[in-house]
Amino acid sequence: MKFLLSLLLLLPLYAHGQENRPAAPTAAETRIILGNEQTEEYFPLIEGKRIALFSNHTGMVSPDKHLLDLLVEQGFNVTAIFSPEHGFRGKADAGEHISNTVDKKTGVPILSLYNGREKRPSEASMKKFDLLLVDIQDVGLRFYTYYITLCRLMDACAEYGRQVVLLDRPNPNGHYVDGPLLDMERYKSGVGWLPIPVVHGLTLGELARMVNGEGWLPQERRCNLFVVPCRNYTHQSRYDLPIAPSPNLPNMTAVYLYPSICLFEGTPVSLGRGTPLPFQVYGHPDMTGYDYSFTPHSLPGAKNPPQLGRLCHGRNLSTLPQDSLRHIGLDLTYLIDVYRNLNIGDRFFTSFFELLIGVDYVRPMIQAGHSAADIRARWQDDVVRFREQRRPYLLYAE
Repeated sequence: MKFLLSLLLLLPLYAHGQENRPAAPTAAETRIILGNEQTEEYFPLIEGKRIALFSNHTGMVSPDKHLLDLLVEQGFNVTAIFSPEHGFRGKADAGEHISNTVDKKTGVPILSLYNGREKRPSEASMKKFDLLLVDIQDVGLRFYTYYITLCRLMDACAEYGRQVVLLDRPNPNGHYVDGPLLDMERYKSGVGWLPIPVVHGLTLGELARMVNGEGWLPQERRCNLFVVPCRNYTHQSRYDLPIAPSPNLPNMTAVYLYPSICLFEGTPVSLGRGTPLPFQVYGHPDMTGYDYSFTPHSLPGAKNPPQLGRLCHGRNLSTLPQDSLRHIGLDLTYLIDVYRNLNIGDRFFTSFFELLIGVDYVRPMIQAGHSAADIRARWQDDVVRFREQRRPYLLYAE
């Protein structure tokens, strides 16, 4: 009886506690909110300024509105657009030179930083604006060139006293760090510009903070940087890109395979450019023992792909579960598999391979017969050191 009486007395207190307990977050409340959606954070910063926008086709504020259109509609003075590799509309080939042009919808000049001449804005370009606004989707790889363009813009802004306001976005490969640190003395290039691993795991906002904090700009310059972070994002959040960030990364399978499959760019092997499955298949005309075949053709975004018009034999990885691919990381087994199958020795590699992998020991280890696990173990100290080095610049929980 005493137990029942106590229970009856406690029930109103329990009910009162339930009434006052916060409701579970709704899907809308836990949705990742991008930096560009938080206009209350950056509109006051850009008011009355001549604005240059560094963006491309990924810079959408909503499914049907680009940030450029929003800024113009709101009466902001956008005086220039800087475009990266693949151009402002994201349709050009990898490495293709892109001329300066004008945005047809708004009339704003587009200044290409991938035109074969200027890799850093000219003095004339810098005089066109007071503040650089950045909104572009990255995929978190050392050889994905958008961050290099950002670094060059940051350097110019540091030199000319221009503020950089970066509207952050999630990194779809932000849940891990993998690969060796770039050997800056030997292999710094247009596909590797910072002493970071192949997979750095940072958003562009975090990486920009690290560039500033570590003095990685030329002459250790530092720019006036303000980052608008995402909300409801952590490094373990899965973020499926709503828009393909470049012509040959059409889906999340390609994005997850990209750290591993891109290394074929430093070999004669096709990684599917010029097919419906870029970065999701690999093959070569002389590979044997495979059931899958494909023929690369000239397509928009891949006008002259490797092994153009030749029947290639290899593997189709496009049906592998995305959840599994997301957790595999940088996987050298594909590369080693083909190296052994073709059996052509050092002719398998081009000098571009070292620019991609960033160190000189991976090629000889493959040639000596080491496994992917052996090679990966070689760079684990790099991963540990980098994770500790980047810690002060993180904006999101790991």
